Amino acid sequence: MTADLETVVIGGGVVGLAIAHALTVAGHEVWILERRGRIGSETSSRNSEVIHAGLYYPPGSLRARLCVQGKALLYGFCADNGVAFRRCGKLLVATRDDEIAKLREIAATAARNGVDDVIMLDAAGIRAREPELEAVSGLLSPSTGVVDSHGLMAALEGHVTSRGGHIVLDAAVSSVRRRTDGSLTLSTESAGETSTISARNVVNAAGLGACALAEHVDIVESYRPPTLYPAKGHYFSLTCRSPFTRHVYPMPQGAWLGVHLTLDVAGQAKFGPDLEWTDQISYDFDDADGARAAMFYREIRRYWPGLPDGALQQGYVGIRPKIYAEGKPAADFAIHGRTEHGIDRYVALYGIESPGLTASLAIGEYVAGMLPR
Repeated sequence: MTADLETVVIGGGVVGLAIAHALTVAGHEVWILERRGRIGSETSSRNSEVIHAGLYYPPGSLRARLCVQGKALLYGFCADNGVAFRRCGKLLVATRDDEIAKLREIAATAARNGVDDVIMLDAAGIRAREPELEAVSGLLSPSTGVVDSHGLMAALEGHVTSRGGHIVLDAAVSSVRRRTDGSLTLSTESAGETSTISARNVVNAAGLGACALAEHVDIVESYRPPTLYPAKGHYFSLTCRSPFTRHVYPMPQGAWLGVHLTLDVAGQAKFGPDLEWTDQISYDFDDADGARAAMFYREIRRYWPGLPDGALQQGYVGIRPKIYAEGKPAADFAIHGRTEHGIDRYVALYGIESPGLTASLAIGEYVAGMLPR
């Protein structure tokens, strides 16, 4: 028996596209199956587009390693492919004296992750760089930036298709089963019709759908895939001109990085996301009574007391595919191969949230290394 296709990547977000890109570079013939009507319409297009430096993540973790590697790859890819980006930098600020010790811990973590360009600043140093910022101390990260995520995905799509890859939209994968010859059969649904195809290699990069799909994969009984804990995040945009030239982040609160200010490639500012644990995948902006906006104003004015009244307007909503519950420590990226689930030539990715965009190209190379030809 011969498989219909060589390699199938399930999911056409930025991570799926980056994996397909790396696999086509390695010589694979790749098909991407995307359940929505366009690429990157879920998590990949509903984030802050920040290129992270690698400040927070536990040293040695996949998040830390792939973020630092991915940052370098991403800047190079954007420069080579005409994708808009800005290396604008970021200020992580302590607004109270009792936050300074935590700030120094983050600086030490960054250094252990290989981020060697961060600079500790006092209040005067912060004010000299961002006059409207109010803080007692801060950490300057010059290598943090921002990317046009849509331009990035379009460039990756172009690379994949130019090397003979294919992208099929409106194609939802409902199950993956093993065949006797070692290849895999995928059941797909499109326009109400069900069909099956077989592939030698399969990558589950379905993002918000990865954990649900894992329940319908023919794996060993002892394997338990992670559980999805969706986390909703709201963004507000700034209606006036931003006085800042860098991203501004408050001190993190557990697994939440706080209401931060980020700039897009054109310099327009937005704030968010907040963190709302939910069991619903909904992109509705919830602020009927104005309590969410009031919280945003309060949190932002901790570091920007000059934020004018009425300067925030509702933006958009994103959903993070977290694989840890509220109150638990942040989980590492989960990239599972045969060692975890017992299936040859099948790779599953779970919990690829921030810094997934930054790490996407490094994730692609990592997964390609798990599927030798």
